[in-house]
Amino acid sequence: MADKYEQVLELAKRRGFIWNSFELYGGTAGFYDYGPLGAMLKRRVENIWRDIFVINEGYYEIESPTIGMEEVFIASGHVGGFSDPLTECQKCNEAFRADHLVTDVVDNPDTLSADELTEVITKNDIKCPECGGKLGKVYEFNLMFKTSIGPGGKRAGYLRPETAQGMFVDFPRLLKFYRDHLPFGATQIGKAYRNEISPRQGVIRLREFTQAEAEIFIDPRDKTHPKFKEIENIELNLFSQEGQAAGEMQKISLGDAVKNGIIAHEFLAYCLAMTYRFLIRVGVSPDKLRFRQHMKDEMAHYAADCWDAEILSERFGWVEVVGIADRTDYDLKAHAKQSGKELSVYISYDTPKKVEKFVVKPDMGVLGPMFKGKAGKVANALKALKSEELSGDVIEVTVDGEKIKIDKNSVKFETVTEEIHGENIIPHVIEPSFGIDRITYSLLEHSYFEEEAGKEEGIEEEEVEEKRIVLRLPPEVAPVQAAVLPLLSREELIKPGMEIVGKLRKAGILVAFDDSGTIGRRYRRNDEIGTPYSITVDYKTLEDSTVTIRDRDTMKQVRASMSDIADNIYDLVYGGKSFEDAGKKI
Repeated sequence: MADKYEQVLELAKRRGFIWNSFELYGGTAGFYDYGPLGAMLKRRVENIWRDIFVINEGYYEIESPTIGMEEVFIASGHVGGFSDPLTECQKCNEAFRADHLVTDVVDNPDTLSADELTEVITKNDIKCPECGGKLGKVYEFNLMFKTSIGPGGKRAGYLRPETAQGMFVDFPRLLKFYRDHLPFGATQIGKAYRNEISPRQGVIRLREFTQAEAEIFIDPRDKTHPKFKEIENIELNLFSQEGQAAGEMQKISLGDAVKNGIIAHEFLAYCLAMTYRFLIRVGVSPDKLRFRQHMKDEMAHYAADCWDAEILSERFGWVEVVGIADRTDYDLKAHAKQSGKELSVYISYDTPKKVEKFVVKPDMGVLGPMFKGKAGKVANALKALKSEELSGDVIEVTVDGEKIKIDKNSVKFETVTEEIHGENIIPHVIEPSFGIDRITYSLLEHSYFEEEAGKEEGIEEEEVEEKRIVLRLPPEVAPVQAAVLPLLSREELIKPGMEIVGKLRKAGILVAFDDSGTIGRRYRRNDEIGTPYSITVDYKTLEDSTVTIRDRDTMKQVRASMSDIADNIYDLVYGGKSFEDAGKKI
């Protein structure tokens, strides 16, 4: 019997949610197309994310290029350290993630070096999963797609492996946009690219995927959140470091999690709450959702704390769909160092402070003619020196990797008392990062049900199959939100049906018109694509201008007026209106 993953993929391909890319040419792993229904489902997920983070939290959205200059990714660490351990079969030449091959042999294989993984593979005689051949030495494979910018390939570039760097690079502009006031945030939804070694997990591991990220810049001296009281009583399934060591997950309120030191601070906990609200709203099953804290040996070196929202999949187990991290000031410091530009925020004091300060004053009249275009960088390097570094007759600084010696007489320095009205600080960054493709697949799996069709009002038993397939997607997420179904394919019923279609489209409802086949089969077609409401036009409609509205999940029906049908359906989809209030029960 097919497992749920196969059932969902079969439905997704048959009904136009997800297709293998490049099928005409045989396809290649790690790429999928979204069909007409899948593209709309994905857009609805993205727009709910925007509603939460852009509309309600006030973090404006930007859009930056999907190709970045090499310097950007040198600063971010991707050029030097964004890699996975690769081993190749010496017989069939197939490539594999080495750490994935040893998961049954060692704990935490992702913490092992390439040489250590080679040793584990050799010692345990691990062979090629495809042909049984001998595996080669493990080496690090950089996951970025490299390209060149402009003719001749003179300038190196990369397809971005995440959307975050565009927001860090735009920090000076964003700071001005938000009038130099912390906290502020920027969001971005867009494509990212990772040249995965062996993407054998279908839509879970892709080479091109969509991320939705928020980079929230906060004052490192105060990580409280002004709206924390609103969410402190939300209870989440937390799988903390201590819980993982003991093999126990706990359900605990966010207030207690912060108070007990499980979550580092209020701002991070607030982002967990927003993530939870988003995932539940788009249709993730609450009992298949947990938040797992990164263990100390997997925590990024720059992170103060990091949690993954994980969704339970019947095929893949617990799958990470969101990462929520306190990235500290790592990113802004890295880009400041690489670019030579200051990336900080000036914070004014309530009361000025008097401080003693050691000041270095380079003589630009001497340094300018001596170093010309480098004079500014030399002066900045001198200003950064401490008093003990200025004791000799010759002062040495390093500029662009070059050691430069300067006569002490070219520099003046003194200790002065200054009244300080504020200081420049480098903000810390809180980053919730969402994998939209994984979330979209999870919605399909969590909402997919097969059940006995049973008896339904107005439908003869011979009209429908014994089994009913239904996608119980939330109405605001469902790609098609209403279907208009004339009872029979006759002009007198089609005409009022098309009038209803026009009204619904004008109200912003995506509606399908279907007059092909029996009414029972049309109900089933709409059930399996998740259409929450079906509107049937029958001969009673011609008498009293009323129609039947059918609820997808319960298969119950009510009779309602045509005159306000658009407002009625809109309120059912977006306004939280109960189905019982939509019309007169049949």
